[in-house]
Amino acid sequence: MPLLHSIVHHLAPTLDGERLTLTAAPAEADSGEPSMESLVSALSDTYNTKPKGWGRFAAEGVQAGPLSVWLRDYLAGEQSFAELSTALAERLVSQLQEQLSVSGYLVISHQRQGDTETLFMALVHQREGIGINVDHQAVPAAQLNTRQLTLAARINLTQWQADAPTAQYLSFLKDRGGKKLGEGMVQLLGMEEGIDAPTETRTLLKAFSDYVEKEDFDDDASREKTDSLVDYANDQLRRGEPMTLEALSELVDEQQPKAFYEHIRNADYGLAPEIPPDKRTLNQFRRFTGRAGGVSISFDSHLLGSSIEYDATQDRLIIKQVPKQLKDQLTRDA
Repeated sequence: MPLLHSIVHHLAPTLDGERLTLTAAPAEADSGEPSMESLVSALSDTYNTKPKGWGRFAAEGVQAGPLSVWLRDYLAGEQSFAELSTALAERLVSQLQEQLSVSGYLVISHQRQGDTETLFMALVHQREGIGINVDHQAVPAAQLNTRQLTLAARINLTQWQADAPTAQYLSFLKDRGGKKLGEGMVQLLGMEEGIDAPTETRTLLKAFSDYVEKEDFDDDASREKTDSLVDYANDQLRRGEPMTLEALSELVDEQQPKAFYEHIRNADYGLAPEIPPDKRTLNQFRRFTGRAGGVSISFDSHLLGSSIEYDATQDRLIIKQVPKQLKDQLTRDA
């Protein structure tokens, strides 16, 4: 992950605690500085695992901000990275004056990974730790807490410049406990939210479950395809990139690489071509399967305890919501 540019500004409340102030860095960090690359890499890894909101720059109106204009000037060489980052930090401070908890170090970076360039920003807090000095004595040592983020955002510059109509190239941290910070980030970015990652991921998993049921795969094939989906989703999660339905379809069924994609389109699940994976939703997804004595059962783990119950004392599985197709067959043959 080569860093093209990076800088660190400091945000802190005034002594009276009435307002937030910015101390801008005098210059950007040295190019190729290993410690800076490690810091940005650690922050990116943490960011990739957090719940996020997704969208794109608002086209016009009050919601649209100056960031897209600043970025165009920067990429055209009409504004330096230091100037861009300072303008971003100043706008953030002005919009979050009442959120004094945002004090800390604002890390902003422009990086390249493969053919993709991104602009990343994250507010990281400093905490007191313990270190060892040259005399082998334990001493207080301040360190940055890269594992806990409350405010961060990323712009996929490559997708933005490609101007794909469905691309969700903006993302920001969207924690339940930080609603005002999230709203502040939306205003800072000048974006309109699009895809709801948890909802889209749940819909995708529902489409997958329907596909497995429709194709009537055996237990081994069902588990293999489930593993393929989850592995792909987690890999994209670690990379901070969305899942694409066409790529996923090829992984789910190598013999029929278009089958799952066509199932999604034909059933009209309303899924976007690219879906940001949601970690919490993925963690809850697993399929229970079993076949014996002419009975084959397969269902998603999140249904256990709601529409499906298991009575261990009497070894019974209770299905509260019988699938319509099965219900019709049972009614017809009763």
